[in-house]
Amino acid sequence: MRTYSNTAWWIIVAGVTLVAFWFGYGATERYYLQQLTAQNQSTLRLVSSGLQGSLLRYEPLTSLLADKADVKLLLSSPQDQDRITRVSEQLRSIAQDIDASDIYVMNSLGVTIAASNHEERTSFIGRNFNFRPYFQEAVQGASARYFALGTTSLKRGYYFASPVRSGEKVTGVIVIKIGVEEIENDWRGSGTEVIVADTDGIIFMASREEWLFKSLNPLSDTALTRIRTSKRYPIEKLSELQSEVTTSDVAGSAFTTITLADSSEAYLTNSRFMSDAGWTVHAMVPKTLADGRTLTALVVATLVVLLLLLIMTFVLQRRARLVRDIVAGARAQEQLELRVAERTNDLNIANENLTKEVAERRQAEQQLLSTQNELVQAGKLAVLGQMSAALSHELNQPLAAIKSYAENARTYLARNKAEQASQNIGHISEMADRMAELGSHLRNFARKPKQATEAIGFGTVIEGVKNIIGPRLKNENVTLNHSGFDDSLVVNAGRYRLQQVLLNLINNAVDAMSEMDNPVVTVFSEVRGHEIALCVRDHGPGLNETVSGQLFDPFFTTKGVNQGLGLGLSISYNIIQDFGGAITAENHPDGGAVFTVLLKQADQVEDAAE
Repeated sequence: MRTYSNTAWWIIVAGVTLVAFWFGYGATERYYLQQLTAQNQSTLRLVSSGLQGSLLRYEPLTSLLADKADVKLLLSSPQDQDRITRVSEQLRSIAQDIDASDIYVMNSLGVTIAASNHEERTSFIGRNFNFRPYFQEAVQGASARYFALGTTSLKRGYYFASPVRSGEKVTGVIVIKIGVEEIENDWRGSGTEVIVADTDGIIFMASREEWLFKSLNPLSDTALTRIRTSKRYPIEKLSELQSEVTTSDVAGSAFTTITLADSSEAYLTNSRFMSDAGWTVHAMVPKTLADGRTLTALVVATLVVLLLLLIMTFVLQRRARLVRDIVAGARAQEQLELRVAERTNDLNIANENLTKEVAERRQAEQQLLSTQNELVQAGKLAVLGQMSAALSHELNQPLAAIKSYAENARTYLARNKAEQASQNIGHISEMADRMAELGSHLRNFARKPKQATEAIGFGTVIEGVKNIIGPRLKNENVTLNHSGFDDSLVVNAGRYRLQQVLLNLINNAVDAMSEMDNPVVTVFSEVRGHEIALCVRDHGPGLNETVSGQLFDPFFTTKGVNQGLGLGLSISYNIIQDFGGAITAENHPDGGAVFTVLLKQADQVEDAAE
């Protein structure tokens, strides 16, 4: 029984709503049409006032310009080129100030002798406009206004013309042309379409470009002949606008249906005649706006009624639901309290476990701190050992060279060869400088911050190395072949540190061939892209694959006892790393080992860095 009653209630509500909708549509539509008409009439007044203001703004300017002395003097001496240029520039400046399209001066025959666009490709100077009605009226002594399409610029504009007099005689005509595109741009996007038609019913201004040069009425042959003679509009573009006008229930309005291509649209139209210009201004707003507002209002009203009914139904149903919610809430409260108790117990257990874990971690931290202190002390001892070993290793080579140079110098002095002895003493001084710098080189082994690098040439580097290692090579009958070492090859490095690397590699190559007769060490360089490769090759037994991965580790050596500390390659590796380069080792296909140093190529040689 309850189901039947609810269904009947909703059927009655739906029927009443449909009847109210049907009878209320007409009244609601009429109301919105009246509102739309009032809005459209207001827009029409604004558009007409704007057009009228533009006409009143520019009309007196032509008379003022016609009285200018320079314009009158130009018409009296039209061959004066300096005056033509001066007047044209004045007109161009005035046109910019008043936002005019063009200003130009014509003589009594209609030939333009000065124009604001005199520097443009479409300059009016030299063109004859005597066929224009505005010229024909102005040359007779009256001010004239005219709307037309420019024959030169092909732009629409409104022309204001005034005669230029010399006494009582009309010597020429001055014209101001105003463009209409900006006025049309202001109309677009407002929701209201605007068209302006002349006395022949031709649309020459419109908010929609496709309506331009359309005729609201059929054109007579006389009108077409007049338009063709005055070149007012392009004849080929003139056509009749497909429109149908019907009366409206709202006073002062009409319905205009315009058809373009395959689509048509109805507009609520209000018109106003501008007697001064002979124009008719039409403001047209789409009728669909009123239809949409009407439909929206009725839909909203229907939704409001339905909403009220739904609220009533909701209130009635909510009372019954409230009792059920109270019972369900009580049950949920009990379940919630039970879950809270369980969760609290879990949290207590977790807190106890966390407390134990914190205590264990604190004990572990104490042990870790103690271990770290012991490791620091051990590290200090290891660093001291590495520093002393590295210093001993690096001082051996310069000391050996100093001893050799000193013996040679003593021999030269005994033979009264003072110049050769002086050279050897100079080499001893260089070795002393090198030993003074060894302390700073030890930080390369510890990977300290980088020293400065400079652009240096390879020629300087190889000469220093030959001076240091020369005595050993001579004593052990070792041949040193080198190529590609000149100052045209420039890298970013430090001279003494690069010499140290090359010296270590050559000494290692000599040591690798200690068992050979007539050993040969080959040193060469080559350009590889933006890098330069420095290669040192020996002809010994080559590298063992099992130890090749440890070559650059500190204190690793393949030599016998008391034959090396294993620091040379490690120090060299760190020096090249500081230069931003790389050092590799591999076996040569023809035998022996090749150590390759890759360094970045520099632009020019600078003062050498150490």
